[in-house]
Amino acid sequence: MFFTLPSCQDEVKSTYTYRAMVPVFLEMNSIREQDIIIEPSKSLENPGKIYLYGDYLFINEPQKGIHIVDNSNPSSPFQVNFINIPGNVDLAINSDILYADSYVDLLAFDIRDIRNINLVKRVENVFEHMLVDMEKSTIITYKDTILTTESEFIWGWGRPWLIGNTDIAFSGSRAGESQSYGQGGSMARFTLMSGHLYAVDEQSLRVFEVLDPAQPKHLKNIHLGWGIETIFPFQQKLFIGSNTGMHIYDASSPESPKEMAVYQHITACDPVVVNEEYAFVTLRRGMFCRMGVDELQVLDIRNPYLPKLVKAYPMLNPHGLALAGDYLYLAEGKHGLKSFNVADVLRVDQNQLEFLKSMPSVDIIPGPKSLIVIGPEGVCQFDYSTPQSLKPLSCIQVKNPIVV
Repeated sequence: MFFTLPSCQDEVKSTYTYRAMVPVFLEMNSIREQDIIIEPSKSLENPGKIYLYGDYLFINEPQKGIHIVDNSNPSSPFQVNFINIPGNVDLAINSDILYADSYVDLLAFDIRDIRNINLVKRVENVFEHMLVDMEKSTIITYKDTILTTESEFIWGWGRPWLIGNTDIAFSGSRAGESQSYGQGGSMARFTLMSGHLYAVDEQSLRVFEVLDPAQPKHLKNIHLGWGIETIFPFQQKLFIGSNTGMHIYDASSPESPKEMAVYQHITACDPVVVNEEYAFVTLRRGMFCRMGVDELQVLDIRNPYLPKLVKAYPMLNPHGLALAGDYLYLAEGKHGLKSFNVADVLRVDQNQLEFLKSMPSVDIIPGPKSLIVIGPEGVCQFDYSTPQSLKPLSCIQVKNPIVV
C-alpha cells in the first residue's frame, strides 16, 4: 500500500513514500549466540499472529517475539511477559511446549510455568528457504523501512516489497488424542495434528514429529507449488490455501501427508476454514494478488478428492475467517468485521447478522470464552453467546496503530 505526496517544485514531479521491506543480510551463527530473554510485559506495537492456549493469549510481534497475556477473564486481560525471539513470525503450542520460528530455526520452549519459561530445543536450518549461503548460515530477511522516491516502486530482488499489503498470518491447530493443542486462526502457517507439527512457507509443507513435545524432529519437506499462504487442519486432513487455489492433503498417516485434490481459482490471497461438508474460502486482492477478486467462496468438500464450487459472494476485502457452528465470522480488513448464518450456504448473503465497521480486522479465533479478533489497531474480544449480537468485552490497543 502506498500514497503519493505532490512535490512543491516548478517541475511536474511526484514523490512516493513507501513503507517497504528492505533486504537485510544476517549471520545465523551470531544470532544463535544471543540469549533468548524473557522480558517484562511491553506495549503491543505491531500485532502479528495470535494463539490461544488455556487461559493465555500469545501474540506475535513480527520479527521480535511473543507477548503473553493472561486471558482468564476476557473482559480484563493483562500482559504477563514477552519472549524476545529474533526473526519470529509463527507459533503453535503442544502440551505446554511452545514452538516458534527464529529465522531458519525452530525453537521449543517449556511454558509450564508461564513466568519461568525455558528454551529446551533448537532445531537448526529447517526453514532453509531463507538461507542465501548455507555454508556460512547467511540469511536474508526484510526490515520495515520508510522510503521516499520519485519512482512508483521500490524494487528489491526483482519485485516490489510494499508492506502496506503484507498479509498477517496466524497459527492454528485442533486437539489431538493424547496431546493438548492450542487454537489459532485461519491464516495459520503452523498447525498441529496427530502428534505432528506442520509448517508451510511459500512453496513447501514441512513435517515435524512432536510425539515427544519437547523434542521436535524434522521429518521431511513436501513441495506444494508456489504462493502457499495458510494451513488449516480438520479431521485428519490438511487444507492449504495458496494464491491460486486450495490443496487438500490426507494426513491419516501423519508423518507422510498425501495430496487428495487441488481446487484452483483466480490468483488471489486465500485463507480457508472448513466443517464436515463445506470449505469457506476468502479471496482478496493483495500485493501479489492484484488481478484477484474480493469474495467469499463456498466449496462442497463431501468428496475431498473432488471439491466443487457451490457459490461465490462478493465482499469488500476479506481476510481471515472463523466458523462456530452455523455462524461464520469474517474479517474485512480496514472495512470491519462481518458475521453470517451459514446454515444455508446458498443464502449466505441474505443471512448477514452484523457488520461492525469500527472493528478493522484481519483474523479471528472463536475461543471457549470469547471471540478474539485481531487487527491493525489491536486485539479485541467479544461475547458471542448470542451470535447475532456481539458484545464488546475488552481490547488490547496497539501503541502506534498503522493507518490502513
